[in-house]
Amino acid sequence: MRRNLTILILLCCALHLPLNLRAASSSDSLLYRSRENAIVRAAQEVSPAVVSISVTQIRVYRTSPFFFSDPFIDQFFPELRREYRQRIKSMGSGFIIDEEGHILTNEHVVENATRIMVSLPDGRQFPGKLKGSDPTTDLAVLQIEAENLPVAPLGDSDDLIIGEWAIAIGNPYGFLISDSRPTVTVGVISAVNRDFEPQGGHVYQGMIQTDAAINPGNSGGPLVNAAGEVIGINTFIFTESGGSLGIGFAIPINTAKKVLKELLKYGRVRQIWTGLRVQKVNRLIAESLGLPRAEGVIISQIDQGSPGEKAGLEVGDVIIEVNDHPIKGEKEIREAFYTAQAGDEFKLKIWRRGKTLEKFIKVEILPGERR
Repeated sequence: MRRNLTILILLCCALHLPLNLRAASSSDSLLYRSRENAIVRAAQEVSPAVVSISVTQIRVYRTSPFFFSDPFIDQFFPELRREYRQRIKSMGSGFIIDEEGHILTNEHVVENATRIMVSLPDGRQFPGKLKGSDPTTDLAVLQIEAENLPVAPLGDSDDLIIGEWAIAIGNPYGFLISDSRPTVTVGVISAVNRDFEPQGGHVYQGMIQTDAAINPGNSGGPLVNAAGEVIGINTFIFTESGGSLGIGFAIPINTAKKVLKELLKYGRVRQIWTGLRVQKVNRLIAESLGLPRAEGVIISQIDQGSPGEKAGLEVGDVIIEVNDHPIKGEKEIREAFYTAQAGDEFKLKIWRRGKTLEKFIKVEILPGERR
């Protein structure tokens, strides 16, 4: 009887063992699928196209023969200042945008570069050629000669939701970590349309704010949404220590798309032309024109044959809105045409002799910039 019972127990164990293994295997598969969420898939989609950019730059330094800096001496005795150049190395990030090997990055990453090396996550390295750059928008395009290149899909930065996932991919502190595989950090879209005063010749308008960690070396790398699309180019941070405080900013990818066309075709961004000269409306001007508030810009001059003249604008018109955005002064009018390209049309709301009118102006390339 005891022998039969032992055989029965062993038989049951034998019969159930494969069933338990299958159950364990199924459980592991479910666990893996739960770990492989949208963020993981987005990082897997874009990371192969994110590159490290190693740059040798020439920087110019000016020193004073004194132990202090005196603006008077600097202005009237500039010959006393000594100038020397130093070769330095720096690193940044970028991402491949097409199979021809074009790479989008920040202009400040490759500024004054004498040598550019691009490292792919798969370990391949190539010399990078600067195809075009624009200091104003802080964007640049490189190109490498290579085959079988991964490409980062570009999204729509005009369709962002405050609070949605944001994934920063790049090579922070790449000079300390000899590994070309990119780092992934995650946060949310904290805000959009952040504007800043010009910094070092760069104009940052309509920026995306994120709390995804961005550190030195991340500049030029992509900011990605949960769908695995590039929505911005990581550019700068607010910091006290040099590291991330959770306040980072990215150039919207739609801004980059506009600039990209010019950089690929001309190597630079050609200056657009409206033919208008304007000045801020002050209280006295507003009262004399019957404006309810001292806002907007008044047209003081219109070039002959210019887009402004073709649009039917007149000297003395006050521009109140551009594309439904209020204009308070010169700052807002500059921002309105910040990324304008030849052929772009803008709707203007103007004040003329006590009435509001709508006019449409189509910008052109400045005559001397047309090549």
